[in-house]
Amino acid sequence: MSKLAYKRVLLKVSGEVLMGSQPYGIDLDTVGRVADEVIACARAGAQVALVIGGGNIFRGLSGAAKGMERVSADHMGIMATVMNALAMQGVLVSKGMDARVLSAIAMPTVCETYSHAKGIHHLEAGRVVICTAGTGLPFFTTDTGAALRAAELKCDALFKGTSVDGVYSADPKKDAGAKRYDRITFQDILSHDLRIMDPAAIALARDNGIPVVVFNIREAGAVQQVLAGKGRFTVVTKD
Repeated sequence: MSKLAYKRVLLKVSGEVLMGSQPYGIDLDTVGRVADEVIACARAGAQVALVIGGGNIFRGLSGAAKGMERVSADHMGIMATVMNALAMQGVLVSKGMDARVLSAIAMPTVCETYSHAKGIHHLEAGRVVICTAGTGLPFFTTDTGAALRAAELKCDALFKGTSVDGVYSADPKKDAGAKRYDRITFQDILSHDLRIMDPAAIALARDNGIPVVVFNIREAGAVQQVLAGKGRFTVVTKD
């Protein structure tokens, strides 16, 4: 790999990515592909933290959550992120990469409890750190949790893996005339209501000076390309 554009990164992966072609659940082939890319980045010298959403599992539970109060439904979603984190850890370890799951909600028989000092220690020891359970609180998305962890772990960038190759002025799947940006500011994201992440996550990244790099994680090799500053992506910055 070429010289790294970023040394320590937090990669945010939506739970939907892990479904592969399934309607919901975990596709282990897809988890394996993402794990291979994370391992390649780590072996190239990068320190990598992960945050994985829970939509792939919660989608299958959404019927049960109908009519439920928001707090309980959000806690179900939080548990879904833990299942995804454990799946990713298992695949990483099976491929020879040391990985630790750190949960915002204490569950000591399952994984370690998150602290920023513990996370930084594991990163500096060459381990992949998987931060799970979001912020540990309802009403906050995993995007906000990812921005928070990126700030706490002193990451150089937050990589947002999506299904499109950057930020567009509109949904490119619905609007053929949508404009794609190579660079855009946090203020423009907020003022034009471009929903790449929720506003709280954007504000956290902006206020802590953490660039957000948006790219298509479904393309093989995309994570390594972006880490080297190559390929197609959009960088969101203060200026």
